[in-house]
Amino acid sequence: MGRKENPIVSSNRELVALAQWLRDQRSASGHSYAQLAVLAGCHATTLQRAASARAVPSARSVRAYARACGASEKKAMELWLRARRRDVRTPGGGSPDPLGIDGVEALRAGLRRLYELAGRPPVREMEERAGTGRLPHSTAHRIVGGRTVPRDIHQLAGFLTACSVAAAEHPLWIDAWRRALGRVAPSPPAPRTAGAVGPVVRGGVAVAVAGAGYGPAGGAACDRPVPQQFTRASAGLRLALLGPVRAWRGEEVLATGSPQQRALLAALLLREGRTATAAELIDALWGPEPPSQALAALRTYASRLRKVLDPGVLVSESGGYAIRGLGEGALDLAQAQDLGAEAEKARGTGDLTRARALLNEALDLWDGEPLAGVPGPYAETQRVRLEEWRLGLLESRLDMDLEQGCHAEAVSELTALTAAHPLRERLRELLMLALYRSGRQAEALAVYADTRRLLAEELGVDPRSGLRELQQRILRADPALHEPGPPRPAEHTEVRVRPAQLPVCVADFTGRTEVTARLVSLLSAAGRTDMPVAALWGTGGAGKSALAVRVGQAVRRFFPDGQLYVDLRQEEPAGALGAALRALGVAGRDVPDGLAERSALYRSVLDGRRVLVVADHARDAAQVRWLLPAFAGCGVLVTSRRRMLDLAGARLVELDAMSPQEALALFTRIVGERRVAAEREAARYVVAACGFLPLAVRAAACRLAARPAWTVATLAGRLADESGRLAELEAGDLAVRPVFEHCYTGLDGEQARAFRVLSGSADPFLSVPAAAGLLGCGPQRAEDTLEGLVDAGLLIPMGPAHYQVHVLARLFALSLPAP
Repeated sequence: MGRKENPIVSSNRELVALAQWLRDQRSASGHSYAQLAVLAGCHATTLQRAASARAVPSARSVRAYARACGASEKKAMELWLRARRRDVRTPGGGSPDPLGIDGVEALRAGLRRLYELAGRPPVREMEERAGTGRLPHSTAHRIVGGRTVPRDIHQLAGFLTACSVAAAEHPLWIDAWRRALGRVAPSPPAPRTAGAVGPVVRGGVAVAVAGAGYGPAGGAACDRPVPQQFTRASAGLRLALLGPVRAWRGEEVLATGSPQQRALLAALLLREGRTATAAELIDALWGPEPPSQALAALRTYASRLRKVLDPGVLVSESGGYAIRGLGEGALDLAQAQDLGAEAEKARGTGDLTRARALLNEALDLWDGEPLAGVPGPYAETQRVRLEEWRLGLLESRLDMDLEQGCHAEAVSELTALTAAHPLRERLRELLMLALYRSGRQAEALAVYADTRRLLAEELGVDPRSGLRELQQRILRADPALHEPGPPRPAEHTEVRVRPAQLPVCVADFTGRTEVTARLVSLLSAAGRTDMPVAALWGTGGAGKSALAVRVGQAVRRFFPDGQLYVDLRQEEPAGALGAALRALGVAGRDVPDGLAERSALYRSVLDGRRVLVVADHARDAAQVRWLLPAFAGCGVLVTSRRRMLDLAGARLVELDAMSPQEALALFTRIVGERRVAAEREAARYVVAACGFLPLAVRAAACRLAARPAWTVATLAGRLADESGRLAELEAGDLAVRPVFEHCYTGLDGEQARAFRVLSGSADPFLSVPAAAGLLGCGPQRAEDTLEGLVDAGLLIPMGPAHYQVHVLARLFALSLPAP
């Protein structure tokens, strides 16, 4: 075993844990460091240093150490990652802070830092960690090399997963990515009339979203005629980004100015109507080393553009600029996104002919290299993303070409594309399949051999599993690879409906940041882990439904096949399943009568789809079980006044009353800042009298907002009378009393008596012994009764063996007959 090792001394506790674990594995193996060195293929001193805790060792040496001991490499790397992130001496100063990212260069550096902290894993391993199709290894290679950034949220999430970033931190990185690239969360495309080509208009501006560009570089000339695709739109202002940055008004070509001025125009259009500060625009145009007169030059470019564009389009706001008020069909990039979305929808219904036509129409919008001739780091990053998007559209269209038997025509196009993009394995896979179906088996196998050689030389990796499997199927002449049958007419296809049933979010939703982040993190893991089931519970009026809708809207991008919303207060499981099946495209005549049969068909229809199911107002777990999908790509969000302790696999998330600050903020948003600011102390009393319960706060605020003659103090005075407080907390269908009545009617006789007795206590905070004394029973029975009232939504747990009667629940109980 050799001489005794030195004591482990380090201020980094995670590093101490790593070193101790390594030493324990060596002791268990019975090897000396000299023997380990032979097994590990590295020097004994390297292994001794790895277990010394003097500094964080390299990932390679930790892997080698674990492998030589026969220990878990996965466990070793988990400990190493923790030590690495805690080490302030690590070059770069530890984990990067996504909140500090304010530009593309900072984003690149932050992603590179995450890769370094993850131990520089091989890009092929990153592809596997990220999950199927989320992060191609060639893209990972470019991201860690600083040549590009993730093109969309899914690719970013894949990169973060591959770098072992905790899921709870993903939303912060997504926000940083959006800030750096000037993006906002994508929304569903707006409807277009048949045959029209128009962009999605959001917030008064035609959306410019991440896309892709491919083709020869074009100049920045402005003397070209209006492209044909714009002639179908109105005669107003038209702008192009999928090529040189150009503008027209009707048939008139507008001068967009110098390259820097065009860069400003492009940066503002890609902001989708959001205001860009002067600092952000300077960074976008000139990068980290702007000229001394950058701000003055920026203002000059903005002034010139304002004269060229329509009045009111370029606005100054909060020290920055924004482009707003563009009409439909005004931006080519928005049209391409709209057409791509329609093509995906048509493909989902089986109408490949229409889907191909729509994709070809979208691809025809490109006129050379996007943002051609536009300088600056921001434009360069956008060009890369646009290229990635267009290649994705091309791959989808070529895939459909092969599905429809057009393999011979696709060979020449795929040959050119693989030559232009030699590391893009999907293109090579399509080329192999097209050649094989054209009777050119040897050439198809030669493509694989060339791909394998190229990847080994350029990246040191093997082809991905899909490509290897295709080669094996070609070698054994798999009959399933033969030419597919003729395409089915669209009218005979089975309709695959994409439901979008989530209600509208509450416009003045306030607070709940922490629980929202927790639910988003849990549900966004769908497809990577077992199907997530989040059970949100809390007392009536806590805002569970509003929060569920908000979270559902926030995670809808993770569920591209739709979102189902079921109100179990109005529907029993059989009716809810019938409605869900019809929403998913099942004809009414095909919906079976029995509950079990409906549930089985429901699971079959959802198999292979990524759908979010929101089950609101669930009474108990038995109601919800029938609605659980069986596919791991789906997610379920349940709201209930009861804790779903018996819902297998559910993660329970409690929603309590608001904090005083959140309650005051909600009250202020409804009543108005001016009225509240004049009587802030009275407003604080009002929200406290409401027990900080969102429903009560909203009812009080709406009541005050509807009575301009009342002051806040007037409302506070009315709420001071406890006997009439519940009557005051009513505004239309917003009422607190029915909430507690519903909870109370669900109690059995013993629980109802206990609730009335406990509510009459002078102390609203009850321990188990105190409750046992009031109820005249033993501690165990008292605790069971208290927990039953918690499940009913009438008591609030306040830590081990302590409970609270909500102030409004106590007032409701006092209005009941004496026990």
